Amino acid sequence: MKVTDHLKNAKGKTLFSFELIPPVKGRNIQELYNNIDPLMEFDPPFIDVTTSREEYVYIDKEGLLDKKVTRMRPGTVGICASIKHKYKVDTVPHILCGGFTKEETEYVLVDCHYLGIDNVMALRGDAMREEKYFQPTKGGHQYAVDLVEQIQNLNQGKYLHEVIETDHSDQFCIGVAGYPEKHLEAPSLKSDLKRLKEKVDAGADYVVTQMFFDNQKFFEFVDAARDIGIDIPIIPGIKPMAVKRHLQLLPQVFRIDLPQDLIDAVDACENNKAVRQVGIEWAIKQSKELKEAGVPVLHYYSMGKSDNIRAIAKEVF
Repeated sequence: MKVTDHLKNAKGKTLFSFELIPPVKGRNIQELYNNIDPLMEFDPPFIDVTTSREEYVYIDKEGLLDKKVTRMRPGTVGICASIKHKYKVDTVPHILCGGFTKEETEYVLVDCHYLGIDNVMALRGDAMREEKYFQPTKGGHQYAVDLVEQIQNLNQGKYLHEVIETDHSDQFCIGVAGYPEKHLEAPSLKSDLKRLKEKVDAGADYVVTQMFFDNQKFFEFVDAARDIGIDIPIIPGIKPMAVKRHLQLLPQVFRIDLPQDLIDAVDACENNKAVRQVGIEWAIKQSKELKEAGVPVLHYYSMGKSDNIRAIAKEVF
């Protein structure tokens, strides 16, 4: 079922969902299940699974380092199919511009269609670790709007090199990212909202936001989006703070502001166990306010760990 259909069927009730990352190559998928199991009591209608960029590794060959490209966390589509089969829940694989040609993207989408996956999250993706700025893959897309257009074309039976007349064309529900404090590369929030509007006009069906820790920024973002004609569902993304270094890491990586009250509370913690509890309590407070405001879904970035997400959900759902 499409994410948008789940939202319609909820009739205004706030739903629970979460995002997880594939395990590193060689790890057992049971580890993933062990973190999903405690969250299923909250009836998530869908679960997102991220896709990682390729990265460079250096292999020692007789004293010389050979530079190779690899993916440390492959298997997104396979994991989505496995979760869908095991838990009878819809899954949303993340589809990236970075690291994929248009043809490879088409093949991934065809696989999703055959597996009965109805939803995809269309993202540009980050730059590779050794790149200062995002560089599009040769033969791939530079912007998420182009990826949305390719998926929407596929929905209409328009493949890259041919139009196929069929009654069984894909009908993917397309999610895209939104940034309450603007994308780190955007010159302003206004210009970033214009880019979001372009993705909506190209066929996006719903928006999931980047993490934020000040709900007022989310509410202002939604108002600004509505003012320029973005009328699709906007889902807030919540990440509980878990370790003290998040105070420096999150603003640096995601270009977000942290409320002073949260900074003071984390600074006062003696260890990361205490920080994790502060993060849980802050996310509960955020979640309750957002739920009261009538958001369609509370979407949690779990990063593969479920204990803190479960503690939050027990107080909110």
